Amino acid sequence: MKKILKYALWSVLGIVTTVSTVLAYVALTFDPNAYKQQIVQAVQDSTHRTLKLDGDIKLMFFPSIGARLGKVSLSEFQSEKEFASVSDASVSLAVWPLLKKQMVVNQVNVSGVKVNVTKYKNGKTNLDDLLQSGEKAEPASQQTSNSSAVAFDVASVAIENCELQYDDQVVGNKVSISKLNLKTGRLTNGMPTPVEFSARIQTSQPKTDVGVHMATTLSFDLENNKFALKGLELNAEGSVLDISGLTLKLAGDASAELQSQNYELNLFVFNAAGKKAGEPFEAHLTVPSISLKREDFAGANLHFAASFDGGFGKANAVLDLPVFKGNMDKFSLQGLSLQAGLVQADQSFNAKIDTVLIGSLKTMQFNLKDLNIGLKASGEKLPGKVVESSLKGSVQADLERQSVHAKFTGGLLQSQIKAEAALKNFKVPVIRYDIELDKLDLDPYLPRSVAKEDTPKKAEPEQPFDLSALNVLDANGSLRIGALKAVNVKLSKLRIDLKAQDGIVNVEPLSASLYQGAINGKLRIDAHTSSFGITQKLSGVEIAPLMKDAAELELAEGKGNISLAVTTQGNTVGALKKALNGTASVELADGVIRGIDLGKLVQGVQNLNKDTKAETLGVNKNEKTEFSEFKASLKIRNGVAHNDDLSVKSTVLRLAGSGDVDIGHDKMDYNAKVIMAKTEQGRTGTLPVHVYGPFDAIKIKVDYAELLADIARQRLNEEKAALKAKLNAEKAAASAAAKARLEAEKAAAKAKAQEKLKQGLKGLLK
Repeated sequence: MKKILKYALWSVLGIVTTVSTVLAYVALTFDPNAYKQQIVQAVQDSTHRTLKLDGDIKLMFFPSIGARLGKVSLSEFQSEKEFASVSDASVSLAVWPLLKKQMVVNQVNVSGVKVNVTKYKNGKTNLDDLLQSGEKAEPASQQTSNSSAVAFDVASVAIENCELQYDDQVVGNKVSISKLNLKTGRLTNGMPTPVEFSARIQTSQPKTDVGVHMATTLSFDLENNKFALKGLELNAEGSVLDISGLTLKLAGDASAELQSQNYELNLFVFNAAGKKAGEPFEAHLTVPSISLKREDFAGANLHFAASFDGGFGKANAVLDLPVFKGNMDKFSLQGLSLQAGLVQADQSFNAKIDTVLIGSLKTMQFNLKDLNIGLKASGEKLPGKVVESSLKGSVQADLERQSVHAKFTGGLLQSQIKAEAALKNFKVPVIRYDIELDKLDLDPYLPRSVAKEDTPKKAEPEQPFDLSALNVLDANGSLRIGALKAVNVKLSKLRIDLKAQDGIVNVEPLSASLYQGAINGKLRIDAHTSSFGITQKLSGVEIAPLMKDAAELELAEGKGNISLAVTTQGNTVGALKKALNGTASVELADGVIRGIDLGKLVQGVQNLNKDTKAETLGVNKNEKTEFSEFKASLKIRNGVAHNDDLSVKSTVLRLAGSGDVDIGHDKMDYNAKVIMAKTEQGRTGTLPVHVYGPFDAIKIKVDYAELLADIARQRLNEEKAALKAKLNAEKAAASAAAKARLEAEKAAAKAKAQEKLKQGLKGLLK
């Protein structure tokens, strides 16, 4: 904008110089229109631009000397394309002051000025030739001014309906200043004069369309370089970027003494209002007095207030500064007070900061002493409906060395806190901190969970998260909380130590006591690859209250150990779930599985018949299966956790199984076998159970037919064994009888043989 004003001033100066040259030349002739061609040729020779005088030149000699021109235009350098034009211009000089070598301009009227300034892509402008010629002519004009006693005195100036077009081809920005009007009273040393100015300003980068109107009383002393504005009123309306309905109002008195470098601002008021992206805002600033004398400044009772009504609520802030004084080497802001608030539908937050700021603009060192911070939150859902906090501390900042150090103690929300933090190197931050809290309940301040709608909404694609900020993070610190509640999970003795450098974040230890047990582990994040590694072990933890508080689930009860060691990679939550790899294990004792009563199913075996088939059940929260031991291990690959060693034991059954839990797609497919304890007859039964479906709609399929088949197989095996035993017994009995007969026959045959032998011997003896 500074360059635009420079070009505008030089353009207007060029037009005025040209017009003045023409008028001065004309004033010395009696028939100025006869000299048009000589004037045009003189401009062509000196500037290589074409001057067109389309109207008649009229001279005035009484009661003042002057001239009036019709339409005048000036071309681009060595081109016929129009650079600037004037629809009408007139200047008149008072006669009597001229006789005393004083120039008093009665009136300057200019209307319809149009100037087109272009900055080309090579950095040059279509003003360069005029600027160079102006710089060369400046010493001569200064010499003339110094050697004459011509006084500056203009009765009035009227500039109407002027326009400046600036095309910056380097940055692709177009600026238009149109409807420019300027009206003044008498302009002379030591005499206040009214000044009124208006214009419309439009830019393409950034997109701006603002109408400006200013009215004030101007006083100046050119000999002593003193200037003053009295009763300044500046109003602007329009739009800037995404701000619509913008209104700006500025009022006050200002004075400047350039030689002594003394500047003052009194009764200064600034108001702004509008809508940013459709959301209204307001800002008000009042400063009764500010003075700047060379490097020393002083002021009092500065007041600033702002408000913004956005979708998150209505925010407001108030800054009060009773006294401020100092210089570049040292300054102090006494009684600095800042208040901020946020009002939402069902709760509100307020903060107040009181401090003394002492610093040096030369060394860029600042110190917030006696810092007091008050916080207050109120709402129906907050503990006691009102939560108040009070912190005390200090902040030291050395901006040249790029370091900040802060200490705080006191109450934070419902907690007592002791914190110390240091920051070095703003571009690549190095952060060190140590924070300790006695207790903290975050739930009242976290967003409330929204009930699921009956009609599911169309799933929107996940937004990726960005870890690039960790690449420049250098942090080392510890956070300790005596008792913490977050998302309804209760922890105690929490400790989180963090080390981050070169895009690698390590959290170790990550430990706490919870639900009659403890958790201990570590976390690693690699921002270069967007990868995560988690190792955690829960020891002696009561599972039921943990699952209830964490996820409102009632799936299991028991006390035991859970270990987890997984890695994953991705830039969305869904991608992280699908890329999970690692292991997990569960060991619980003396608990229950909720949702199904396997013991009840076992007890109903006697009611089964040949027509019984598989049955699909839902989860029944009122039923449970007790166990004395629960063991399982999981191998996780690409978001799917596989288990094949489930072992659940109770007094009436055993449970084994294998299957998959698809974490990446929130579903499972698991087959279990319920093995009944032996009956008095020595029989057992195996009941297949299939658990499957999405996590929010789990189905349980119980295959009674397979159980009947198992029992039938056992009975058939029993009958086969009985028949085989009978056959073996009968075979054994038949074999014994045959052997007895054979022995009897052998004995009879032996006896008969003996008898025959005996008879034979008897015959022989005879």
